[in-house]
Amino acid sequence: MKRRFTYLLIACAGCLLFSTSSCKKDKTDSGLPPNSTDPSITVVGSNTTVDYGIVFVGQSSTKNLQATGANLKGVMSVTASGGYSVSIDNNNFSSSLNLDSASVANGKVIYVKFTPTELGTKTGTVVFESNSVSAVTVNLTGTGNILHNYTSFANENLAFGGGQSQSATHQYTFLPDVTNVSKITMYVKLRCPSGNCGDWDVYAHIQVKDPTSGDWYEMGRYITPYGVDNSATGRGFEFDVTDFKSLLQGTVDLRAFIEVWTADGWLLSVDFDFLEGAPDYKYSAISKVLQYNDNSLGGVIYGEDATAFDLTKTITVPSNAEATFLRTIITGWGEATPYDPDGRPCAEWCFRTHHIKINGTNTFTHQMNPLGCGSNPVHPQGGNWSPDRAGWCPGMAVPVRENQMATSMAGQTFSFEYSFEPWVNNLASPNPNPHAYNAISTYVVVKSNSPISKATVN
Repeated sequence: MKRRFTYLLIACAGCLLFSTSSCKKDKTDSGLPPNSTDPSITVVGSNTTVDYGIVFVGQSSTKNLQATGANLKGVMSVTASGGYSVSIDNNNFSSSLNLDSASVANGKVIYVKFTPTELGTKTGTVVFESNSVSAVTVNLTGTGNILHNYTSFANENLAFGGGQSQSATHQYTFLPDVTNVSKITMYVKLRCPSGNCGDWDVYAHIQVKDPTSGDWYEMGRYITPYGVDNSATGRGFEFDVTDFKSLLQGTVDLRAFIEVWTADGWLLSVDFDFLEGAPDYKYSAISKVLQYNDNSLGGVIYGEDATAFDLTKTITVPSNAEATFLRTIITGWGEATPYDPDGRPCAEWCFRTHHIKINGTNTFTHQMNPLGCGSNPVHPQGGNWSPDRAGWCPGMAVPVRENQMATSMAGQTFSFEYSFEPWVNNLASPNPNPHAYNAISTYVVVKSNSPISKATVN
């Protein structure tokens, strides 16, 4: 009598169960599941495809599959392909296993490991087979990625007084070619020297030097927490600094600044992760548009005559640009009056809406609104950390406001103006400094799949 194979796909909580069995065909066949005495193989713990996601070259990721061989007449073989490997003890891995029927009758955990050796996506399978039973195949996929890590400012003590300094400048050697880098992430870690950190929430940032102009570009800004470290964040405050990748290759000059006014300060470490992969565009370049950000009080004066600050520019984009972005960081400082109706002074506390004008038209909006300081993972802190400021919080990274132009703007020249929401300072604040400030930096980033020059800013 001819035999046929019946395939079952049975849903279970959070997974799919793959099953095959053999059964005899007779006139009473109703399409119901096979008899309990029929040999079968089931595999639980997988979906249609087991996806390992991104795994870095030189590292491994392991997934578990639960395999059961019922009423088998011989061994069950488990074979991995595509560079994947299998194990029954999560220690000794090989491309194939042979398991006796008794060992799998009540279920067996099979460990499947992905260890990429090169960049790119790898697909494979794990096949479960035995005599008289059709094979069960589980599809596998994973992406190998290459990660380069560089450390800077390793426990650099930034403090005030006693011969110490609020800033440090060092030169480092990074990846020589960033063409195939898809993302660069910067982590800023703060530790307490001798157990004591600076008492106050203060302005701080990390800058990279543009070798062609000699200007220092602000990659990331953060506000220190009151008197504690930022270990609650894991690796530290996280910043996507991919926009600066044209400056983060080869020999790189970095500068760190914390506006600390105490002798303890912080121990600063900055890590960079360079992730290889397919970038959105192979080439990019960045130019300064405006930068009033040396310190918290070095920003644009707010509510008074600001003609000393050049907030209007003309920008010319290279002819081969395929995308053009503006990247802005802004924080308000000061407790100037008049207070807003809710009692908030400017510009640390007052919520405002500012605009970027392109060719005279309000095109992008920057809302200086609450960020939820009370839910900051860096807590508790020593001071008044939980009330919401205008667009920043103590012990947090300052948001980067990135705005993409509607078209590539290739070969075009356009006007740029940063426009602050109107407000007039009456200079009646009871504080020694009655002024309000907006510390700001804006850059223009151009991208292309062919080598590209910086945009020209006048």
